[in-house]
Amino acid sequence: MTYGGVEAGGTKWVCAIGDGPAGLLDTVTFPTTTPDETIARAAGFFGGNGELAAVGVGSFGPIDVSRGTITTTPKAGWGNTALVDALRHELHVPVAFDTDVNASALGEQRWGAAAGLETFCYITVGTGIGGGGMANGKLMHGLLHPEIGHIRIPHDRERDPFEGVCPYHGDCFEGLASGEAIRVRWSRPAEELDDEAAWELEAEYLALGLVNVVCTLSPQRIVLGGGVPKRPTLLPLVRRRVQALLAGYLDAPELGEGIDGFIVAPALGDRAGVLGAIELARTAV
Repeated sequence: MTYGGVEAGGTKWVCAIGDGPAGLLDTVTFPTTTPDETIARAAGFFGGNGELAAVGVGSFGPIDVSRGTITTTPKAGWGNTALVDALRHELHVPVAFDTDVNASALGEQRWGAAAGLETFCYITVGTGIGGGGMANGKLMHGLLHPEIGHIRIPHDRERDPFEGVCPYHGDCFEGLASGEAIRVRWSRPAEELDDEAAWELEAEYLALGLVNVVCTLSPQRIVLGGGVPKRPTLLPLVRRRVQALLAGYLDAPELGEGIDGFIVAPALGDRAGVLGAIELARTAV
């Protein structure tokens, strides 16, 4: 069977057709504009590529999985968008729907850095911060879905007087450590930032967020994706700071000498989201 996958991001959509990493038949990337225009463009791509068994969508959020909608997103014009109904109306196939980070987690569990694991987290640090994953072999859901990007972390205002960029919470995890926070705080994007103190601060915030995740969810591994962690020096800084903050309280080899295999980059790279969306589609049938 052939499936469609959508990584529906707040900046761009990536659509693909296939059945896995080795079987991608076609892909397209285009900017996220208005809901009507963006959804129509995705539907046109899938509609022009033969019959599909189902389509999976990993979407920016917050979302309501049960209703198939994007809800209280700060993305202008996208609040309360009935994304699933719109795609079903255009394509007449089952549409599976989840968060973009849960989709990435599913892709990494099926083909990548979380293969064989039942409880793990996928956290992306890009324009924003999002987190999802699996618990006991099932994607994390509940009242809605995890919002790891909006957990509260310590903010030393003497070291960092920056107020944060989250429009809801100011200095939450995303407000202090996202790519947008880096851009606003330092007046340049992460890829242009070459300041050791700035990256040490970023590592501190990321480590604080990850320690909360470790202590709350006890994941077997954390996969850290997105554009910000691509800086080669950042992951080693984060790993060391996580160890320091845990202070030996949790007695597990993965948090000691095995830390390099506990906090890892995604094996699927930037394809994790769209490949996970294809796997979501497979589950729909």
